Amino acid sequence: MKLIWSPLAIDRATEIAEYIAQDSPSAATKWVEILFNKVQLLKSSPTCGRIVPETRREDIRELLYGNYRIIYKIEKLNTSVLTVRHGKQILPLDEI
Repeated sequence: MKLIWSPLAIDRATEIAEYIAQDSPSAATKWVEILFNKVQLLKSSPTCGRIVPETRREDIRELLYGNYRIIYKIEKLNTSVLTVRHGKQILPLDEI
């Protein structure tokens, strides 16, 4: 299964890493490495995440990573990372 990052997901991950880097560049680098490693799990186990409660759709799922939600969509041939959000942020449905 192919893994695709949406431009929005890349932008959100970059924003989060830049915020973390303000206090600790090394922590930001580590955060990004772990984020990408976690997302790689989706290649072999796309259903490992839970269904996003806001949608209740089987194809829209999330992985939790610390305080963050990695929202993704399972498609026939691909898994698409849609966005990365802090868990306390409201998830706008237009990001899904």
